Amino acid sequence: MTAQILDGKAIAADVREQVRIQVEQRVRSGQRPPGLVVILVGENPASQVYVRNKQAACEKVGFHSELKRLPASTRQEELLALIDELNAREDVDGILVQLPLPEQIDENLVTERISPTKDVDGFHPYNIGRLALRMPLLRPCTPKGVMTMLDRTGMDLAGRDAIVIGQSNIVGRPMFLELLAARCTPTVCHSRTRDLPDKVRRADIVVAAVGVPKFVQGDWIKPGAVVIDVGINRLEDGSLCGDVDYEAVKEVAAWITPVPGGVGPMTVATLLENTLQAAELHARN
Repeated sequence: MTAQILDGKAIAADVREQVRIQVEQRVRSGQRPPGLVVILVGENPASQVYVRNKQAACEKVGFHSELKRLPASTRQEELLALIDELNAREDVDGILVQLPLPEQIDENLVTERISPTKDVDGFHPYNIGRLALRMPLLRPCTPKGVMTMLDRTGMDLAGRDAIVIGQSNIVGRPMFLELLAARCTPTVCHSRTRDLPDKVRRADIVVAAVGVPKFVQGDWIKPGAVVIDVGINRLEDGSLCGDVDYEAVKEVAAWITPVPGGVGPMTVATLLENTLQAAELHARN
């Protein structure tokens, strides 16, 4: 058996088109387009690439987008003051502070300063709390994008055993909550987990988000499982790979995401969905 490919680029294109259509309808009805402001602190090359991709995606769907560039020397108080200013602006629906931030800035404090209804990354404790209580508002982008991909498999998720490898606040923990809300039986594994391969072998769904190249091996995978590879790692030869040994795992799994071209495009597409949702929330309030 060779796994079917969950093509993140194609699914993300469908999501973007649906967002574009809804934005067009909003504008036609006399409403303003959704507004997203991205804050970039410093000159991190990877962050600059991510920000360019997000801005390009905004332009394609008809959003109003702004980029606020701040030097790496920016003090925490200055960044918080900018967030306060954007929280108060009625034409701004989403605020995204690109991570990582310079060491003098507390990322948790920054996340909490963003208004929960403008937190289009979905990282604010309020939004995570609502997800935990099965009352989701703005959901973390990568886990929400993964759920969109799982929906495309046609699998009935209810009752399925799911393993999430990695417990980060950005992916692992909210991914657990998303799977639980879908009535899966999820387990989160991490560096202290015992007998990890045996636990993975029992899973119908495997989400790898550990940040180690080709960590998940082919003989760990239950035949017919769905394998979602969130990782993206650059090897010494400059090539990219995920946290899953793709060539080995694809011979066992029923579905698998490629790297690149899998979860990554879905994260950006879901950011657009969240920003549109935030604009609709603000229009009702």
